[in-house]
Amino acid sequence: MTAKRIAILGSTGQLGTDLVEVLRQGETFDVIALSHADADCTDAEAIHDVLNLAEPRIVVNCAAYVRVDDCEDHADDAFRINAAGALNVARACAALDALCVYISTDYVFDGAKATPYVESDAALPINVYGVSKLAGEILVRQAAPRWLIVRTASLFGRTGARGKGGNFVETVIAKAKAGEALKIVNDVRMSPTYARDAAAGLAALLESGANGIVHLTNDGACSWFEFAKKTLELTGQQACLEPVQVSEYLTRAKRPSNSALRSERSLVKLRSWQDGLRAYLQEKGHMTGRLATTAKE
Repeated sequence: MTAKRIAILGSTGQLGTDLVEVLRQGETFDVIALSHADADCTDAEAIHDVLNLAEPRIVVNCAAYVRVDDCEDHADDAFRINAAGALNVARACAALDALCVYISTDYVFDGAKATPYVESDAALPINVYGVSKLAGEILVRQAAPRWLIVRTASLFGRTGARGKGGNFVETVIAKAKAGEALKIVNDVRMSPTYARDAAAGLAALLESGANGIVHLTNDGACSWFEFAKKTLELTGQQACLEPVQVSEYLTRAKRPSNSALRSERSLVKLRSWQDGLRAYLQEKGHMTGRLATTAKE
């Protein structure tokens, strides 16, 4: 069987890095990894030329402007990358009759729902980042005859979100090791997702020929405080951990009080966020001795 050619835009990012590795482990896809330097999604002509030369059957657009607070002050950049950039990629895919895969976010929802959001729930973002990503979704659906929109959330991975300077897990561990007190929000719920698991789930979706909108996160939901508490528990770190209300923090962008995701489509099911976190900590070498042995049992 001839491998299907697939191009990954934003291949050096947190999800893109793991996705390239996961896809290259199998024989289904011939992977073309394209970093921002290789293919800038905001340059329509360059994107068209690069993809036209590569001739992929699938294009996964992992490129994004993800600094949520900065989006409030730099809305032009957010829309240029997350919306107009997505349109450029979608149009290039249409010209090639390639499947356009757009990575979106839980922040397209307002957080008013008490239970996890599913694919059929109406999107109503409350910050510029969420609006720019929803605009990207709409433009992809309008411009690409063949499309797959994958919404994921609260990613943590080996590479880290370069635009954010790492990830939440590493920040918690570093502060605990430095003896700093940790005040963590306990009234905002989300679905923490191990980037490696998201990559494996996305690979499975692509192999199955999935289309439409799919929510892809580790199973379950928690608050940021619960996530930090589990991180310290699994690593054996001691720290002064205090739950606080989100109202105690002044941020430029509003956050949905609940952005937990669940899929109603039953296409791919990922393990629990707790197991995903444990796997990440083992991968990074944060679990040693008795804790690492116990985790394997």
